[in-house]
Amino acid sequence: MFVDITMIKSSSFRLVLGVASCLAFTPAVSADQLEKAQAIEGKTTQEAAQSQSRINRRADASLAMRQEIEQIQTQISNLEIYRDHLQNLVSNQQVEAQSLRDQIIEIKETRQGIVPLMYRMLDGLEQWIAKDMPLKAEQRQARLEKLQAMMGRADVADSEKFRRILEAYQIERDYGTKLDAYQDTIALDGRAHQVDVLHLGRVSLVARSLDGKQHWVWSTRDMQWVSLDASAGEAVDKAFAVAQKQVAPSLLSLPLSANQGVKS
Repeated sequence: MFVDITMIKSSSFRLVLGVASCLAFTPAVSADQLEKAQAIEGKTTQEAAQSQSRINRRADASLAMRQEIEQIQTQISNLEIYRDHLQNLVSNQQVEAQSLRDQIIEIKETRQGIVPLMYRMLDGLEQWIAKDMPLKAEQRQARLEKLQAMMGRADVADSEKFRRILEAYQIERDYGTKLDAYQDTIALDGRAHQVDVLHLGRVSLVARSLDGKQHWVWSTRDMQWVSLDASAGEAVDKAFAVAQKQVAPSLLSLPLSANQGVKS
């Protein structure tokens, strides 16, 4: 059997040439793939960096939003506390407003009752002065007339009117507890006489002539002045000296106005 060596050689040559061609092409393919891999890796790294940047931004935004939410919650809590405070104030003001309305009604009712009371008090004061011993009669009558005129004045508040009337009653009460001396004009035998007058409360009301020679005592029974004996003059003079603070206070002996009467 004969084999064509030429054909074998030719085939072997083509085989070797093919293998050589493959060996020659292999490095080129590997370099391209490496570049592609590096490109992919670079792109992946870039995308990862971009993703991380987006994550960081979102995390910062989320943290800022959380802080803002906490601030808003704090503001809401403060507003709720302030709202409750205002509600308490409003409730208290409503109670006070109602109280003021009730007081206004009471004041109106009180005023309607106080005005007639003041007129009755003045009437009582007038009757008291008329029936009382003539103790500073002119001053008391002038005070009464001033109060009566005051009642018709619109520029004086009712509270001030009531205060002045009470003050007049206080003065009248004090007359009954003091030892006092003053000058006055009294009626004797139908004529006016300037005299020194002394009163010990409302127990004793005596008068002395300016020359000190005559003495009188007021009689509450007869509503007039009654002459005193000369023997009573020394005690009366001593009482004047005590009232005028010329001597130290001491035991006084004065005629009582209630026990005096005109001798028949």
